[in-house]
Amino acid sequence: MARENIYQEEEFPSPLQQLWYKFKAKPMIMLAFSCFLALVFLAIFAPIITPFSSSQTHLEFILLPPAWNDDGNVSFLLGTDQLGRDMLSMLMHGASFTFGLSFIIVITSAVIGVVIGSLSALTSGFKSSFLNHFLDVILSIPSLLLAIVIVAILGTGLSNTVLAIIIVLIPQFIHTTRNEVKREFAKDYVLASKLDGASSLRILQYSIFPNIIEKIITQATLAQSAAILDIAALGFLGLGAATYIPEWGTMVSNGIDLFYIAPWTVYFPGLAILFSVIVTNLVGEGLRHALKQRKEY
Repeated sequence: MARENIYQEEEFPSPLQQLWYKFKAKPMIMLAFSCFLALVFLAIFAPIITPFSSSQTHLEFILLPPAWNDDGNVSFLLGTDQLGRDMLSMLMHGASFTFGLSFIIVITSAVIGVVIGSLSALTSGFKSSFLNHFLDVILSIPSLLLAIVIVAILGTGLSNTVLAIIIVLIPQFIHTTRNEVKREFAKDYVLASKLDGASSLRILQYSIFPNIIEKIITQATLAQSAAILDIAALGFLGLGAATYIPEWGTMVSNGIDLFYIAPWTVYFPGLAILFSVIVTNLVGEGLRHALKQRKEY
């Protein structure tokens, strides 16, 4: 016979569990998170699950309307473009370029920006003042305009677009990290750590970073939304992905001349851009709110 446990042990959730409990409390945020995961899944597995290749043409079905239209075909659920390519397949492939590349851009920019911002916060005097004024000048220029200038220097193409947006976003992470680290270094708990003999790098790692992670995540969320819009905008202007690449901004540009006879070639990629930005912002807002509540818990 099993012995009963007479001691009622109280279990305390880990910080990660606390964050998840706070995050999933709002149904709208969980819906957005589900859509966000679906976009991530599409960005990774689109080449496997799409019904057609993004470059496969069907010359007998050029500018076919969506399936719910009287002239539509159920084989092409969202219709076809001016080359007879399946719009659904192109949109799914486009998630890898517009949404997927935004992850690479944000992660790269965040790593470089946080490292440089943390180290620059430890400096003072002329170097600190110069960096602060330089960042103010860079951040006063709209990110899209700066990206256009960099792409004009480097040359058009998707790889140069990615590099340009990374360069544009790095100063934002440097500025945010530098300001937050300097603010934390002025607090009493950092002084106590210094009196205990802790080095500045150790204080950064164990004391300051856990307290500024909320700000970094906030900046990363805003940066990903900006990256999605910048990739699409540069593609629309003809400075990003080539015309044969199913990037959402490029798809809008390719279909803009056909808007009055085939509006679905513009509507669907435009809605995909809008949907991805809204979902990213909602997930970021939910995560920021959960981090704030966990911090106060």
